Amino acid sequence: MIQKIEIHSIDELKKIAETLVSLLEEASVFAFYGHMGAGKTTLIQRVCYELGISDDVSSPSFSIVNEYMGLTGNLVYHFDFYRINRIEEAYDIGYENYFYSGYPCFVEWPEKIEQLLPEKYVKVTISAPDTTERRWIEIEIIH
Repeated sequence: MIQKIEIHSIDELKKIAETLVSLLEEASVFAFYGHMGAGKTTLIQRVCYELGISDDVSSPSFSIVNEYMGLTGNLVYHFDFYRINRIEEAYDIGYENYFYSGYPCFVEWPEKIEQLLPEKYVKVTISAPDTTERRWIEIEIIH
């Protein structure tokens, strides 16, 4: 089942983040699709905030993966595969150690490594139809 939610401002991301956090019981890997500037990193920041992460959450464009620790010691992994050129680069960082750790993994540009995504994951697609803050966010559990 696909949930499709329209938001009109960044202030509405809290409800989306809460929805995504509630899906952690279903899957730990979340694949964020959307064009450059659609709001993938911003949404991941909000989800991390809901998970109690106080670290500065930013896109790991050059490091490929950032690790954040919450106040209770919980870990969150944030990936950005935009800059990889070969699937082997994901193998080199040991993606499977992260994806199968049980900790939340938030993946930007998953289309670059789609064949490596686990059998069950949450697909989050962000569409920005115009230059306003309006966004369509589709959430689907893939299995």
